[in-house]
Amino acid sequence: MAAPGPVTARLLAAGGLDYVVIDLQHGSATEHDLPALTSAIRLAGAAPVGRVRHAHPADIGRALDLGCDGVIVPNVESAEQAAAVAGACRFPPDGYRSAGGVFAPAALPLCIVMVESSHAMAELPATLALPGVDGVYVGPRDLSYSLGCALDPRDPVLRPALERIWADCAAAGKPVGVHATDGATARLYRENGCRLVTVVADAPAISRAAAAELAAARAQD
Repeated sequence: MAAPGPVTARLLAAGGLDYVVIDLQHGSATEHDLPALTSAIRLAGAAPVGRVRHAHPADIGRALDLGCDGVIVPNVESAEQAAAVAGACRFPPDGYRSAGGVFAPAALPLCIVMVESSHAMAELPATLALPGVDGVYVGPRDLSYSLGCALDPRDPVLRPALERIWADCAAAGKPVGVHATDGATARLYRENGCRLVTVVADAPAISRAAAAELAAARAQD
């Protein structure tokens, strides 16, 4: 979700979603919003997950300390960087996360790294081999920028890249996710084996729904 608010978060979660991503990277939510957002999402039966701003221990630790069940970490370009991300999610001796989060769930957090460039793709087998990395999440827009192609899952350049990522994850036995903003695209990804699929984004969903209802109201018989 890019437009934070406990009511909106709970309404989204109550729609039957398995998780709701609080977008700290591109959305307007901040750390200050996390306790209320994560509580609202969890009360509605979904898992709150934070997409943090940076692949930095401070950003990761704060999201987990303030109630997120896991993190999606952007701009992870190498297996070495992924290992540092995984370490930031786990307490010693498995990592170096600092203890003391008031809202931190007791369960081990989910650590998902993003694949958003050709370099990250080249490093992916080594990244997936890391025990602390639970899965990957593709940022298709940034990946398309890196590859110099259209943002279309059927594009002749982007599609093979996605298939390669999916195959690497399948071989490693780890889930792969892809960002989608509508159900049709999400279904395409799901049918190709993706298990972490963002079905809807709050801001475009509100705009689409408002435009559709306005068009219906203005329609001539």
